[in-house]
Amino acid sequence: MTINELGRMIQKKRKAFRLTQQEAAGMCNVGIRFLSELENGKKTLQIGKVLHVLDSFGYDIILKERSV
Repeated sequence: MTINELGRMIQKKRKAFRLTQQEAAGMCNVGIRFLSELENGKKTLQIGKVLHVLDSFGYDIILKERSV
């Protein structure tokens, strides 16, 4: 998954909940700018905040070693 795909996934979930970026940012305890940048696929975001947003929207992160 790319950061752009991750951002689109968050945006789709936010819209499914019928939340504005402002409402979703408040729910996730992050700034509106951060949420906007995440939805737009900015590559230099703080991983801790990204994980917090994912958790707030009900997502789990699963790491899996790639087969060679």
